[in-house]
Amino acid sequence: MSQSEKSTQDSRVAAFPAASAKESFTSLTRNPFKRLYAWVLSLSEKKSGAWALFILAFAESSFFPIPPDVLLIALALGTRKKAFKFALICTIGSVLGGAFGYYLGYALYEPVAKPLISFLGAEEKFQTVRKCYHQYDVLAVAAAALTPIPYKLFTIGGGLCRINFPLFVLVSFIFRGLRFFAVSALIYKFGPPVKSFIDKYFNRLTLIFFALLLAGFLFIKYLWGR
Repeated sequence: MSQSEKSTQDSRVAAFPAASAKESFTSLTRNPFKRLYAWVLSLSEKKSGAWALFILAFAESSFFPIPPDVLLIALALGTRKKAFKFALICTIGSVLGGAFGYYLGYALYEPVAKPLISFLGAEEKFQTVRKCYHQYDVLAVAAAALTPIPYKLFTIGGGLCRINFPLFVLVSFIFRGLRFFAVSALIYKFGPPVKSFIDKYFNRLTLIFFALLLAGFLFIKYLWGR
């Protein structure tokens, strides 16, 4: 094993400490979601990791349950100098996947999207999404792109509610990009120690950021209407 490969492996091990074999086996067999999470994480060790990130980001925007941040963090930790490249790949995949989710809501809601939402057990959340669109229009996309709210529900809902598609794509690209580049910037700057910070505080910080964004938007709207 070369020095660079050893360094990459050490970074991932430090960031994702392993439990005992017995604990891992018990946890994964009892919880299929954790098994899926572990499989996604294992993709970072493959040469095709960047392609896997693109596919995962695409799928998560329309139907897959695991967020791409998991793989993005692992890949960025493994090769920090490529952190921003991975963020761009993740952003493009996510936006294209969002466009696909939009199409599901726009043209295939009854036969495909509605059963998918039911399968995910997200009917109530989806009704909340529709209300957000009726109240905030494309600003709802910004919230979904940046915060922990399931993005796939907003992409499908955007199509169902006939949100302006070019604007939908533009806002998704800006705010999804903000999310992924922020993660990569933290990894690039601080390395493995920052992972626990991201896990603990990132969602909270993005919610605060969106609250400030919303306040600014309402203030501008108020000034415009005077």
